[in-house]
Amino acid sequence: MDLYLIGYLMCVWLSSSRVLGGYPIWWSLALGQQYSSLGSQPILCGSIPGLVPKQLRFCRNYIEIMPSVAEGVKLGIQECQHQFRGRRWNCTTIKDNLAIFGPVLDKATRESAFVHAIASAGVAFAVTRSCAEGTSTMCGCDSHHKGPPGEGWKWGGCSEDAEFGVLVSREFADARENRPDARSAMNRHNNEAGRTTILDHMHLRCKCHGLSGSCEVKTCWWAQPDFRMLGDYLKDKYDSASEMVVEKHRESRGWVETLRVKYAFFKHPTERDLVYYEGSPNFCEPNPETGSFGTRDRACNVSSHGIEGCDLLCCGRGHNTRTEKRKEKCHCIFHWCCYVSCQECVRVYDVHTCK
Repeated sequence: MDLYLIGYLMCVWLSSSRVLGGYPIWWSLALGQQYSSLGSQPILCGSIPGLVPKQLRFCRNYIEIMPSVAEGVKLGIQECQHQFRGRRWNCTTIKDNLAIFGPVLDKATRESAFVHAIASAGVAFAVTRSCAEGTSTMCGCDSHHKGPPGEGWKWGGCSEDAEFGVLVSREFADARENRPDARSAMNRHNNEAGRTTILDHMHLRCKCHGLSGSCEVKTCWWAQPDFRMLGDYLKDKYDSASEMVVEKHRESRGWVETLRVKYAFFKHPTERDLVYYEGSPNFCEPNPETGSFGTRDRACNVSSHGIEGCDLLCCGRGHNTRTEKRKEKCHCIFHWCCYVSCQECVRVYDVHTCK
């Protein structure tokens, strides 16, 4: 391994080790050996790093839900990496590190706001889906249908109980956010914004019944939106996140920090908006203090003028171009009945990477 990279990773590890006190390191349950063994071995709550007492009690009381909690965080991480795949910061996770995003989440930035929102939404989403699939004995379908059936259809199927999933996410993910400081206030707000996204986008899904699909009878149930749609929505909220300032005031329990919108002439954030109060680094160069890996050797889009384009992604350093041969299936033919045969073609592509 490159000595420069080893030194950089060591600095990231040392920097991240200083912030674990307020870091949601239980997210590491979604990566590595613990995650890969979820299906074959029972979860040992005491072995999950970073749980506060309330989370530990929750884990022990509702152990059968914990695989869904881990699956939800994993879902959130994957969606984050999809949404930021063309950005200077691309939601990189660090292997074998309890602070899975490194020092990036140490600051109260837009990136932190998005990660908390998508992770909390992921937990709610995965728990809700698990309940509807019948993998847990303590939850199931939502039997409290919202209103009478409409014309031409009736209630049926399994309505997903998103309110239960949101409750689990709130009880578990927010358990450590009870400090009277600005960062806890920010995390609670963004966690709730992520969960609210699911409730706002619940929709009816219907199925037709009858001869030859005639739809003589149609049954409908409440379903969660596709998680990719939730990711797209929260990414828009990231782009329009509200910058806040920290205010201190004294209450009966002592000094308390709250957040106030920085620019009074901007609209005040709603419970559905993301908030932050510290600026983001530019992520152009490696910096162990901020957790930036830089953009050197990142693939860029030479024809784009957006953030994924070579001009912006490479931070003005320019880019290299190389040709790459790829084997692909081509000239595919369907044969009756029933298989497809294809030839193998070699195509040449230009690959552009940041200097």
